Amino acid sequence: MSATLGYVLLAAGKGTRMHSDSPKVLQAVLGKPLLGYVFDALAHVPPGLVWTVIGFGAHEVRAAFAARDLQFVLQEEQLGTGHAVSLAWPEIVASGLTHVCVLNGDTPYVPVQEVEALADLCRDEGAAMGMLTLELENPFGYGRVVRFPDGTVLRVVEEKDFDAVEYGGEINEVNSGVYVFDVAQCSGLLAKMDRDNAQGEFYLTQLISLCAEAGLCVAGMPFGSSELLRGINSPQELVDFEEALRARIVAGHLRSGVILRGGSSIVIGPDVEIAPGAEIVGPCEIYGRTRIERGARISSHCWIRDAVLGPCQVKSFSHIEGARIGEGASVGPYARLRPGADIGRKARVGNFVEVKNATLHEGAKAGHLSYLGDSDIGADVNIGAGTITCNYDGVRKHRTEIREKAFIGSNTALVAPVVVGAGAVVGAGSVVTKDVPDAALCVARARQTNIERRKRQEKPQS
Repeated sequence: MSATLGYVLLAAGKGTRMHSDSPKVLQAVLGKPLLGYVFDALAHVPPGLVWTVIGFGAHEVRAAFAARDLQFVLQEEQLGTGHAVSLAWPEIVASGLTHVCVLNGDTPYVPVQEVEALADLCRDEGAAMGMLTLELENPFGYGRVVRFPDGTVLRVVEEKDFDAVEYGGEINEVNSGVYVFDVAQCSGLLAKMDRDNAQGEFYLTQLISLCAEAGLCVAGMPFGSSELLRGINSPQELVDFEEALRARIVAGHLRSGVILRGGSSIVIGPDVEIAPGAEIVGPCEIYGRTRIERGARISSHCWIRDAVLGPCQVKSFSHIEGARIGEGASVGPYARLRPGADIGRKARVGNFVEVKNATLHEGAKAGHLSYLGDSDIGADVNIGAGTITCNYDGVRKHRTEIREKAFIGSNTALVAPVVVGAGAVVGAGSVVTKDVPDAALCVARARQTNIERRKRQEKPQS
């Protein structure tokens, strides 16, 4: 492993072909930003040895990764990849690194082992820089790699500057955008870059020809024809990559022992953990840091993110985010669990029930058409249809506590803060604004009055 290898991530571009108002590196693949894949691949690298160059939508990029320990370099005017690296270079030199790798933030796959091997090759051969190359049947859109007769790299010619006639025919070896630079040998060359090209930008690839002119070696390491290193520049490329990754993830879970019925319609994010013995029926979408344990059964048409599911049953058309579901619990169909929902062992959340920042303890039941927010609901409590915990007074949120074995009748409004005692019964249609003692019967509604209606006088017949 290359102990003195740092990384520069190029994440400043707008990505015009994406037709989006957000930075291209924040485009999502399986619910995760492109740049997030790169950061995760480099999790083994000390944060102080990774520089991320941002520009267009810089505040959005910072906000998206605010929870991470990162260092950013701002490229206020996007003048090309060479300009981006030159902005980070003073910090790279000050760090004492011998070699630095440059990666594109819009390429979610990072070949860490190959990059480290490329850095070792540069050391062994005394190369000023090295690059991974691809061999493509159709190289359109990519910079072509031109080599010396001895196999070392002479230059990379960008698509807009490439003339097949001038170079004796089409060149299928292309630039992958993955480079390793010897810091000492390349430091004096950065200032020699110019903008004499079709785009009027400082191309990082110009360093290759500058190295050649200075008699410095440039190593090119082939990476085959793999699509993994192809950057994502358009909606088509985005969804193609996403589908390819989705299929690989599904196949991996099948091999590990997860039952995935209708696997072609199941979407599973890269950070999802599913234990062998779980069963999922498509179509279904599962994202984020979700963990699904052995014995869980998830029916079709469910959407799940950042949840922990024990050996439970999730019925169709349920929406679950930031929630926990315990052993033997049942959720759905058409249930919504929002962040902070904790459904205990053998508890039940039925159709059209929404739970937010609330705990249902063992055996608690909310079968139909209810909202339970900011609540603690004790063991074996029964929540009748149409129950609402009124948790927001327009300024602050308040909690509702319903203690074990209480019975809440249908169409009840519990105005928080309020406590319903153990074993208490709340009559249907009640609006509860005061605490209810243990084992008490609470009826908080107007008394029914039946009034005899006056008969309308019949109109005389003519």
